[in-house]
Amino acid sequence: MTKIKDISDYTESFAPLSTQADFDNSGLLVGDPQKEVHTVLVTLDITAQAVEEARELDASLIISHHPVIFTPIKSLDSKSVPYLLAKYGISALCLHTNLDRAEDCGVNVCLAQALELSDVSLYPDEFMALGKPKRVLPVKLFANDVKRALGCERVEYILGDNIVRTVAVSSGAGGSGFKTAKALGADLLITGEAKHHELLEAHALGMPMIVAGHFHTEDVVIAPLCKKLSEKFPEVFFKKSENYKWISHKI
Repeated sequence: MTKIKDISDYTESFAPLSTQADFDNSGLLVGDPQKEVHTVLVTLDITAQAVEEARELDASLIISHHPVIFTPIKSLDSKSVPYLLAKYGISALCLHTNLDRAEDCGVNVCLAQALELSDVSLYPDEFMALGKPKRVLPVKLFANDVKRALGCERVEYILGDNIVRTVAVSSGAGGSGFKTAKALGADLLITGEAKHHELLEAHALGMPMIVAGHFHTEDVVIAPLCKKLSEKFPEVFFKKSENYKWISHKI
């Protein structure tokens, strides 16, 4: 009989809560750690649609990357996700910046693997990893490789004179890391989001950047996480959420 605590104890072994950033709110945010688990939905975000997906699976636990409760709750609407979780008896275990910093299956490690980088080095305090690409290419051609590898409909990039021999990856909203990437010797930074002024400053610094989308640079961790958990708890069914079908819609 597997309990939620068994799973959270295991995630603590590779993504300990002590490593989360000061601003974060990771951990078991909804539910009873002693509750028995047979089916788990694993997703990037816990949305109302994800709760409904969990209900259809008869899942008693959702594991997500982004915290379902991030800021203090001053009211609880009946349509809010925390309310729905409690209403249907579904627990929520959220692994955010502690999973970003994990060494063997962290988000940036998985992003580097998805891009087929080799000789990967993790810089957990910087929320960044560095590696060598399979092909030495100029930025524009490398952007096409990133688009294909991550299944993006489009990517945004800053052109530079750099030939890409060393790549820095910083998943999600990692655009502010361009100075760190350059200091670490990277020829290119790949991230999910970058603000306009970050793009301008990176260009002025001569640091090319590829912006591939928050979802596409972080969803890469979900399938490997499912696999890791399934190997540890073969009696539990871990299902990767299909909650993001809307990502590929076109107009």
